[in-house]
Amino acid sequence: MMNEKNNMVVLFDFDGVVMDTEGQYSVFWNDQGNKHLNIDDFGRLIKGQTLQQIFDKYFSGVKSVQEKIRGELDKYEENMQYEYLSGVYDFLIDLHTHEVKTALVTSSNKNKMANVYHVHPEIKELFDEILTAEYFTKSKPDPQCFLLGMRMFHAEPSQSYVFEDSFHGLKAGMDSGATVYGLATTNSREAIQDKAHYIIDDFVGMTYEKLIYKS
Repeated sequence: MMNEKNNMVVLFDFDGVVMDTEGQYSVFWNDQGNKHLNIDDFGRLIKGQTLQQIFDKYFSGVKSVQEKIRGELDKYEENMQYEYLSGVYDFLIDLHTHEVKTALVTSSNKNKMANVYHVHPEIKELFDEILTAEYFTKSKPDPQCFLLGMRMFHAEPSQSYVFEDSFHGLKAGMDSGATVYGLATTNSREAIQDKAHYIIDDFVGMTYEKLIYKS
């Protein structure tokens, strides 16, 4: 069913959805897992988790290691390559052409996003709101972040769309009541097929019309 444009909001996660960065984070976290935990494939274990969630689960009480990782991560993010996922830029432009409100809803903090703005200053114009980790008291898989995005635009869950890639993010989107599109960028189609309403590989060919008529 078509929603009224002025009541509609589209909410995007950042890493693995707007930017194709997940592979780079796997390199970083695999290295940290090897150094501190003797785990080879650590990046896979922590996909979609916030830094605090990772610390609480794997580095609880080891403040010195936490601070070392935090500093190395800050430096790493300064030098990352931030490249748009295929088709997402055109899709965002199309949504704005149709006067659809959009928000970036990310667990990334303001320091990380400052690095992104340095490379892509246009990001601030592509989204009506950018909600970073500092806005939330609960992290995904809690739906708080997406519900906040809806409230900012006075949209109901039935008028809202979420694009996510991680297990935690997909659960947050589904629990928010929005229509959820899963990006098969971080996990395979098979792994997320029952965790979203629709599965896509990227945004190539995605338009406002396809979004509302498919939903």
